[in-house]
Amino acid sequence: MSSPSFDSLILLRNARVFAPEPLGVCQLLIGAGRVLEIREPGAEAPHGVALESVDLQGLRVVPGFIDGHVHVTGGGGEGGFATRIAPLPLHRYTHNGVTSVVGLLGTDDCARSVRELLATLLGLREQGLGAWGYCGGYHVPPATLTGSVRGDIAFIDPIIGVGELALSDHRSSQPTLDELLRVASEAHVGGLMSNKAGIVHLHLGDGVRGLELVRHALEQSELPARVFNPTHVNRRRALFEEAIELARRGCHVDITAFPVEEDEDAWSAADALQRYFENGAPAERISVSSDAGGCLPCFDAQGRMSHMDVGNPGALLATIGELLGRGLSLQQILPAFTRNVAQLLRLPRKGVLAAGADADLLVLDDQARISDVMLGGRWQVRNGQARQCGPFDPIPPPFNPGNGSN
Repeated sequence: MSSPSFDSLILLRNARVFAPEPLGVCQLLIGAGRVLEIREPGAEAPHGVALESVDLQGLRVVPGFIDGHVHVTGGGGEGGFATRIAPLPLHRYTHNGVTSVVGLLGTDDCARSVRELLATLLGLREQGLGAWGYCGGYHVPPATLTGSVRGDIAFIDPIIGVGELALSDHRSSQPTLDELLRVASEAHVGGLMSNKAGIVHLHLGDGVRGLELVRHALEQSELPARVFNPTHVNRRRALFEEAIELARRGCHVDITAFPVEEDEDAWSAADALQRYFENGAPAERISVSSDAGGCLPCFDAQGRMSHMDVGNPGALLATIGELLGRGLSLQQILPAFTRNVAQLLRLPRKGVLAAGADADLLVLDDQARISDVMLGGRWQVRNGQARQCGPFDPIPPPFNPGNGSN
């Protein structure tokens, strides 16, 4: 893939900007992979430089989505080695509006490794995607590259925390409180040393213990609540109520956009986010991720996998579309997919549209479908047509600008 060219500017005119807060109709001046300036709609275009001027005719421009829970190496394997899922190609992220990912290992932190995860993250970065990750996986002691969680976070650039450490799940290593606190302290100190997030991203299963260990950790240690970041909290309705209370105590909680049947004891991502807002919980401490590339299994009474689905990055856009259809406002919804994630992960140039921010943005049409995708100042999708693809996809695939394409 060719390197980006930074010798010309792009001026987006008549853009209705959500940064994610609404800024009204503006001009965005893009150059060197960044947003250089957000200008008044009537501002004169720069002179004497190469300039691509694009009239967006009042379409909405929003920050690119940050998917905080992605199996970039592929997940699965819980029904035998033949059920291991292949990594998703670049276009599966970008064409669904995902411009940054956080990669992790899950149940399989044995055949899959932190070394493989790191190589995959670096490969995605070479293609322009924002890519970070977690050392570890479901189990303790966590899988690492340097020999410690603290060392991985401190010395390996893309590694910003540890996870997804499993709690209340039959696939976990059944960690004790002392083990959870030891891992969390390693993550916290590693983050302090390197000015990174230093969080423990916690997979929550459907066990009855729920978030009990996290509550004990908050009560019996000096660690900041933000260190503990539980995900899949909408998989049981009672678990979601626990998560709301933890958010009030300072934890950042994460909803998963997985499919939910009508008779399930779970909330869909749209239901969960709406209920979170209705409960008056802290709006800055909630996010939505897709579990893209991960196995979404169902197990029988003997613990054997009966069937599985695969997480889809398009679930983020689909969730936004569903919530807009219910009458929620875009400015209320967007932070859970953009700024909230960036603030938790300490990625100051991501998740916002502002001078100096990375030029990762989406253009949405009147039906909240993706019309255009810009990644690091380069068009990935333009007028619904794919512009970029990964090295093993020489012909850009057909693009479906719907509410969450496959």
